[in-house]
Amino acid sequence: MAEQRRGTHGTDGTEGGHGADEAGEAAGAAGTAWAPEAYGEAAAAWEALVATARRTVADGLVVGTSGNVSARVGDLVLVTPSGVPYDRLTPADITGVDLAGRQVVGTLVPTSELPLHLAVYRTTDARAVVHTHAVHATAVSTLVTELPPVHYMAGALGGVVRVAPYAAYGTDELARNMLRALDGRSGCLLQNHGTVTHGATLDEAYDRTAQLEWMCRLWLTASSVPGLTPSLLTEAHMAEAGARLKGYGQRR
Repeated sequence: MAEQRRGTHGTDGTEGGHGADEAGEAAGAAGTAWAPEAYGEAAAAWEALVATARRTVADGLVVGTSGNVSARVGDLVLVTPSGVPYDRLTPADITGVDLAGRQVVGTLVPTSELPLHLAVYRTTDARAVVHTHAVHATAVSTLVTELPPVHYMAGALGGVVRVAPYAAYGTDELARNMLRALDGRSGCLLQNHGTVTHGATLDEAYDRTAQLEWMCRLWLTASSVPGLTPSLLTEAHMAEAGARLKGYGQRR
């Protein structure tokens, strides 16, 4: 969505911060995230990231190069590059930045939504972030300030899903608005924009995105029936569902 150009982001997400240069130089001298011995793990993460990005297109959650995906490996954040169709990405296109936003791996310019991704990693223990422009979720973001609790799967995201107030894409303001909406949650809507979810893995972050889009579609469908209003779950219902969902699935 933005032109291909290089840039660094300060620790507050602003461009050109000296902290980014110093952090990048220090990390480079120490040979951390992008060192040869760590590259194998980063390469595997990049492969999974590209597969997830392609899945967002295949499942209709994004169109073209809209949306973006990232994964954290140590202090390295791998991100989809700006304006490059996902089906053209190869292992050689690996793109990564440090937590200060300085590019340390690859030659392609990182996504224009880099401040959004870095804000999540700086404030949570997330290891993956998925951002989409899913149709139903974006539609809901234009109608309400939070997604009405029509289904207990909202509990998997921490509770009722909030809508972050609108701000221009790629800005620190958008990142700040998103963080407030994500407080205590693993997913939120961005007003007139799309979705953001995070998780311990790419699969978990993606599943949360898909569930969020499904819940938005469910609410839009139910609320469109003339003369009827969808029944909503209570806070107690949501708390119970959230507790039960923590034990859902197979244990390793």
